[in-house]
Amino acid sequence: MATPVDVDAIDRAILDLLVADGRRTVTDIAARVNLSPAPVKRRIDRLERLGVISGYSAIIDPSRLGTGFEAFVELRFSGSTAVEEIRAAVVAAPEVIELCTIAGDPDALVRIRVNDVQHLQQVVDRLRRGGAVIGTKSLIVLGSWRGRPPD
Repeated sequence: MATPVDVDAIDRAILDLLVADGRRTVTDIAARVNLSPAPVKRRIDRLERLGVISGYSAIIDPSRLGTGFEAFVELRFSGSTAVEEIRAAVVAAPEVIELCTIAGDPDALVRIRVNDVQHLQQVVDRLRRGGAVIGTKSLIVLGSWRGRPPD
């Protein structure tokens, strides 16, 4: 586990602003946290250097691309399957957007984005045919909400 980084209230405010809009300018952030741009830039650079900020990304609306159907699929593997084997079993499926290995039953949880339920069935069938997966359970997402990062 990574060593926690010491951040103060201003760092947290900067992080919250960047999470809300990663393209926000340093000048805008500086005005909102009551600092001049130079110290805000130094703080952002420090947070990046320390790995607190690991990157920036665009938030895509998958429904506009025809892949708005989302599901979580529980995966069960035989015996004591290694994490690398679990990763290898799902990495070839471009529809898998997230993999979490978890304690207990099941062994892994994958988040899948597809066109429709038939497409989901095809992806699950491919995962099963790989040989390592011995059981699945699909949970279709009806709605979702993404909250703020923890304080």
